[in-house]
Amino acid sequence: MAVTKEKIITNVYEKTGLSKSRAREVVENLLEIFKDTLALEENILVSGFGKFVVKRKRPRRGRNPQTNEDLQLRARKVVVFKTSGVLRRKINGEED
Repeated sequence: MAVTKEKIITNVYEKTGLSKSRAREVVENLLEIFKDTLALEENILVSGFGKFVVKRKRPRRGRNPQTNEDLQLRARKVVVFKTSGVLRRKINGEED
């Protein structure tokens, strides 16, 4: 089950003592900063967590699996997340 934005807001509220509305504002502002930064194709590095990297994908050939029709997929940008060593170790149960 995924952690939703609402769960993150509740978590911030419970752990910081901020009001629920202030916790919502903080989380919304943080996500807005992330969106704006990635839209400018700048990477985001969060120490001990990981790095969000904007990658450019070239146009490529594709195929519609239902009709087997060949088609050209357009160039696009994607966001890739690379975990830090700290997070990778924690995920794999190798905490210090």
